[in-house]
Amino acid sequence: MIHEVDDALAALVRREALNGSDIEVVFDAPTKDWASRRNAPTVNLYLYDIREDLRWAAYGSVDVLDSNGHTGGRAGPPKYFKLSYLVTAWTQRPQDEHRLLSNLLTCFLRFAVLPADVLPPALAAANGPVRVTIALPPPEDRALSDVWSALGGELKPSLDLVTLVAFDAIGEQPVAELVTEPPRVRVSTPEVVEERSRRVVPARRG
Repeated sequence: MIHEVDDALAALVRREALNGSDIEVVFDAPTKDWASRRNAPTVNLYLYDIREDLRWAAYGSVDVLDSNGHTGGRAGPPKYFKLSYLVTAWTQRPQDEHRLLSNLLTCFLRFAVLPADVLPPALAAANGPVRVTIALPPPEDRALSDVWSALGGELKPSLDLVTLVAFDAIGEQPVAELVTEPPRVRVSTPEVVEERSRRVVPARRG
């Protein structure tokens, strides 16, 4: 599911922020070595953190209804994960980078969820929309400066993009078929019961 989120983000950025330009969209780690090899304008969406959002945790099972409204299966509730991306712009001039970042910020501020027309089929069929937040303060246990330190690169302007996506690793489990016929009751008379009893009594040996 992670790569489907990548595809959806790239499609949205190309359409809404880059306006059809030939600026490249990549997901590489922006290390110092990588940055030294950049020779063309680039938008980098680096996935640096994956963690479950326990605020959405649920337990038990839910009924999956068929086209007739009958229970066709049961599924466990999905687990929701935050995928955090470090969004950066790479050009020859800082002014151009700032302009790109402005376009990217405006792009993601327009959408509280990823629009349906950029979602790959597997992601569109997932449980619920893919929520998006941009440039919110990071949690106390994580700072973007720590990410840059871990990458060995120089700190530069960036946006913290977080998506919330549902993962269903178990899938739907089948249930017993719905009983549509009325129950059948068979009543035997005392004579029939006595006759059956004689048939099952073993013969005595002399």
